[in-house]
Amino acid sequence: MSKIDYLFDQQHIWHPYTSMKHPFPVTGVQSAQECELILENGQRLIDGTSSWWSCVHGYGNEHIISTMKQQLETLPHVMFGGITHEPAVSLAKQLVEMTCEPLTKVFFADSGSIAVEVSLKMAIQYWQGRGKPNKQQIATIKHGYHGDTFAAMSVCDPDNGMHTMFDAILPKQVFTPSPTSSFDDNTNVTSDLAKLRSSFEEHHQSLAAMILEPIHQAAGGMYFYHPDYLAGVRKLCDEFEILLIIDEIATGFGRTGKLFAYEHANVTPDLLCVGKALTGGYISLSATMCTDEVAAGISDSPAGVFMHGPTFMANPLACSAANASLELINSNEWQDQVASIETQLKEELAEAKQFSAVKDVRVLGATGVIEINRSLSAAILQPHFLELGVWIRVFGSVIYIMPPYIISKSQLTKLTTAMKQVAKMLSEENITSTQHFLSHG
Repeated sequence: MSKIDYLFDQQHIWHPYTSMKHPFPVTGVQSAQECELILENGQRLIDGTSSWWSCVHGYGNEHIISTMKQQLETLPHVMFGGITHEPAVSLAKQLVEMTCEPLTKVFFADSGSIAVEVSLKMAIQYWQGRGKPNKQQIATIKHGYHGDTFAAMSVCDPDNGMHTMFDAILPKQVFTPSPTSSFDDNTNVTSDLAKLRSSFEEHHQSLAAMILEPIHQAAGGMYFYHPDYLAGVRKLCDEFEILLIIDEIATGFGRTGKLFAYEHANVTPDLLCVGKALTGGYISLSATMCTDEVAAGISDSPAGVFMHGPTFMANPLACSAANASLELINSNEWQDQVASIETQLKEELAEAKQFSAVKDVRVLGATGVIEINRSLSAAILQPHFLELGVWIRVFGSVIYIMPPYIISKSQLTKLTTAMKQVAKMLSEENITSTQHFLSHG
């Protein structure tokens, strides 16, 4: 196996959210198996992120790999315009069955960001078909994240969404404060919904849809809000004739303990975005689903068709991976796995509450979070996590893990121990440099 050319990487390859003048240090991964990343130097790291929340079945899953190999040999790709194929039809059937009524229509795309773009275009075009072309704005809540493409950026948190430099040219959307009621406490739900009602009363004539992450706001800060808030959002959207778009890209397929996070609130959306775990993280694919009514409105619009068609839409190889991944999900083993992870996270992370730098500790399903009372530097903390034999990426002020569902108890304990050790060190001293941190590690 060829060695990684780190110098070329540093000089020519742009990694996510990094500077080419001051590139973030990278870790060379040679292979992966189950819940471990195997580095070029032979070190094994327990993956606490599921490769950005996608590899829920772990690495090297034989069912997914064998399914993809068979598809690769028969039809790795074909355009989807005027053509269909069995993997796409089978996947659409599975998605319609899993989400149930009223989500009956499926549009395939390449990534989560594009699924969001598609949902926003669908919402706006729907109202054109219903004779209300002025409804072109989107409502959302703060602390949300929906992707890095243009329309998706416009509905990310306006202050902490990483996109403030584009404010002048992004579409102007309507933001409401994020809910203050935690997952386990609905005390503030009434006041939270009152703020949303006030916003809808002012803007509903121009609002095509509201988009939000259900229950679990991920990249916006790993916040978990009460299901009653989402139930109230559904009622307000119906009252004010606003479509509800639910972004399940990070949460879909079991992450919160329900198959889809919106099930915590016993609601269904008008449009649904899924991705990440859709293929088990083995290849990129996303989907936007909608109701018969939304599809009819789009078809009744002046264009008569939905004007979107990615080159790799419904790629057969990706659809085959998704079919295999959803077959594993449908086996329902994930339910016991996620419940066990949640119980262990609650037990093992509770200790971190005693550390002075810790602002909050929270757990939902297979996600565990230690929030620190100040911003954290991934560049400073990453080397220490590597020394501890884990792959954990901090962002903002949170140390979090979203591990594969197949993780063992001992592996999960190694992750939580690393989280607590870093939280303890951050409480004992002000870490200002990588060298200083490691010298005390």
